[in-house]
Amino acid sequence: MFRSHTCGDLRLQHAGTEVTLAGWVQTIRKFGSITFVDLRDRYGITQLFFNEVLNEQLDNFPLGREYVLQVKGKVVERSNKNPKIPTGEIEIAVQDFAIMNTASVPPFTIEDETDGGDELRMKYRYLDLRRPSLQHNMQLRYRVNRSVRNFLDEQGFMDIETPFLIKSTPEGARDFVVPSRMNEGQFYALPQSPQTFKQLLMVSGFDRYYQIVKCFRDEDLRADRQPEFTQIDCEMSFVEQEDILNTFEGLFKHVFKEIKGVDISDAFPRITWDDAMWNYGNDKPDIRFGMKLCNLKSKGQVHCNALHGVEFKVTNEAETILAIVVPQAADYTRKQTDELTEWVKRPQIGMTGLLFVKNNVDGTLKSSVDKFFDESKLRSIADFCAAKQGDLILMLAGREERTRKAMSELRLEMGERLGLRDPKVYKPLWVIDFPLFEYAEEENRWVARHHPFTSPKPDQIDLLANPDNYGEIKANAYDIVLNGTEIGGGSIRIFQRELQEQMFAALGMDKIEAQEKFGFLLGAFEYGAPPHGGIAFGFDRLCALLGGQESIRDFIAFPKNNAGRDMMLDAPSMVDEKQLNELHLKIS
Repeated sequence: MFRSHTCGDLRLQHAGTEVTLAGWVQTIRKFGSITFVDLRDRYGITQLFFNEVLNEQLDNFPLGREYVLQVKGKVVERSNKNPKIPTGEIEIAVQDFAIMNTASVPPFTIEDETDGGDELRMKYRYLDLRRPSLQHNMQLRYRVNRSVRNFLDEQGFMDIETPFLIKSTPEGARDFVVPSRMNEGQFYALPQSPQTFKQLLMVSGFDRYYQIVKCFRDEDLRADRQPEFTQIDCEMSFVEQEDILNTFEGLFKHVFKEIKGVDISDAFPRITWDDAMWNYGNDKPDIRFGMKLCNLKSKGQVHCNALHGVEFKVTNEAETILAIVVPQAADYTRKQTDELTEWVKRPQIGMTGLLFVKNNVDGTLKSSVDKFFDESKLRSIADFCAAKQGDLILMLAGREERTRKAMSELRLEMGERLGLRDPKVYKPLWVIDFPLFEYAEEENRWVARHHPFTSPKPDQIDLLANPDNYGEIKANAYDIVLNGTEIGGGSIRIFQRELQEQMFAALGMDKIEAQEKFGFLLGAFEYGAPPHGGIAFGFDRLCALLGGQESIRDFIAFPKNNAGRDMMLDAPSMVDEKQLNELHLKIS
């Protein structure tokens, strides 16, 4: 028997018990004729005590960090207890030991506060994964996986696998393509999602499907993106939007209760996409705090009368003017407002400047535009924005899309600075009624905001007949958002061939192209396709949020870096000439 207990099992009530432990050497501390060793496995750390006799053996067979060690001994009470670890009241009085494997000196310290940089730790990921923080993340990921599966199983969902080698249908992100050896000059693609397969499963009569599945997108990376990622993919037949929202709101509450002990009893708020964009500046609002956007002017139309009759080029020529009210920040110094002005001028924000109005505690008003706005107009702005005494009004002016995005970022930044984005507070909501289309200026055409299988609102289907209406059509689509992060999204699907062909045509796809790319789906719709809809959750992102972190990388066992490279395997890599010839490929 390699071990009778793990390194996290033993407590004071085990005192006197003969045990066998096995694990990795974390630290070695010599004190004259005795030695203390911390032994680690994924369950915890236990201190070992080597007496004078065994210490002599250690001189002949010295231990090193990360050696694999087995010990036999008796559990005894520690004289110098460590309240920071669960096993801190005991130690093992070692009676016998065996070095099961030696180890080279690791390239970084295998502790939570490591001295290894990201690239180095990714190169030696198998060592990085020994760190307790990452092992905790992997355990959390497993628990979330199990919790999701248990809930969906109880709700009658079936876990059905779908293929990884599929047909390439470029629409949205780039596909990863795989050359076929047996079909010269032809390629498979790796699925960006199992979208069409889950719809086909609905046609097949499997009315409740799910899969925790790998997906692949060849796109630029960031903290919450990987070229291969995992999603909780779900689909249901004979449902409307309300059925989907209720079912998966239940899943979300179940996971948070089981994993975090957080009981979310209230129904999730629901807001439309339009309201999200104008109240928060984005379609994934953080509602842990207020500071909603105040629209003083949009598309050239003035909403706040204080802007009339003012000889100020910035506000007169701006397409859009937005404001937020920062509570009890009127005492900001000139240095602080100047720093905020420089913050919005950064390239990633892209504004030319910042306007502010201080609604002072004594009732006076002070602004950066006193030269153009008298006190009555400043008072009008303060009243329009519902600013209280002691509040600070921050305003941005410019083109609509850029101004709205910049104000969204400024709102989040101020929420962060004021400590209003508490990571221990969870505020989920649904965003509904997305636009069906968005216009791609660079391509000079309409594209699907979600994907081409999303159904329009039933009462707006007739608007598809005229391209002039495309900007008005709302999708039967929905996103679930938590603390400013989208963690899932889905829609009610098109299930009639005629409507699906109409949707393809609206996206600039003629019947020949539609048949070539999606003939299998159109054909299936001729054989009694049921009404259906679904949702997909970003599993890695959900795990990171539950773990209180922004980056998904530390919740994936073997992730890629920001260039899409596996530093440990050194992949992607070249293949030899023989393989290229078999695949009928040549590197040019």
